[in-house]
Amino acid sequence: MDGLRDRLCIALDGSDRPWILAAARALAPEVGWLKIGLEAFAAHGPELVAEVGEIGPRIFLDLKLHDIPATVERAAANCAACGAAMLTVHACGGRRMLQAAVAGAAAGASAPPQVVAVTLLTSLDREALAELGESRSPEELVLARAALARDAGLAGVVASALEAAALRRSCGPGFTIVTPGIRPAAAAVDDQRRVLTPAAALAAGADLLVVGRPVTSAADPAAAARAILAEMAAAG
Repeated sequence: MDGLRDRLCIALDGSDRPWILAAARALAPEVGWLKIGLEAFAAHGPELVAEVGEIGPRIFLDLKLHDIPATVERAAANCAACGAAMLTVHACGGRRMLQAAVAGAAAGASAPPQVVAVTLLTSLDREALAELGESRSPEELVLARAALARDAGLAGVVASALEAAALRRSCGPGFTIVTPGIRPAAAAVDDQRRVLTPAAALAAGADLLVVGRPVTSAADPAAAARAILAEMAAAG
């Protein structure tokens, strides 16, 4: 299970600091990554990243940076300095912004975090894209933005597992594919639109699976994480 632990990330999405820290301690023996997102970061800042990082698992800091290149470069350096091992930017910020994020991350820490680009939020489906004036399908949009991120020097992308197989074919074996919206077979979909089970995501070529409420809302989060690892192991 040790190798699989490094491929499972639990999202600590919330604002309550004692809950976040308690969940981190409970999950630390089970998983290799913990995700701190915008809600928790807005409530508690870089100090929370450092505090959770001291518990053990690597920190995936999911702030989805999206601004002018100079601002993103400085923000990425600050994310690196607070101990993040991976951070997110929006691919739609363009090539110069993506390159600035990589430069900032490299300047912010002696061991720079991986910078991965969010291609398309998993809450958006084709109907939602049409409302935004986008005629391309989700897969077409994801592949185009992934190619841009790869060419800009990013380590990988965040995308639905539904696009993982196409991404792997397009971007090759060395490109990291992070897949949120992972739901065990019996779990509710909640507000995600484009989701897959852990086994299906691994089969499609995903590297890091991000799971939130099916674990953190469970009566025993550690047991829920172990059950997902068992699903992953059964996938071969």
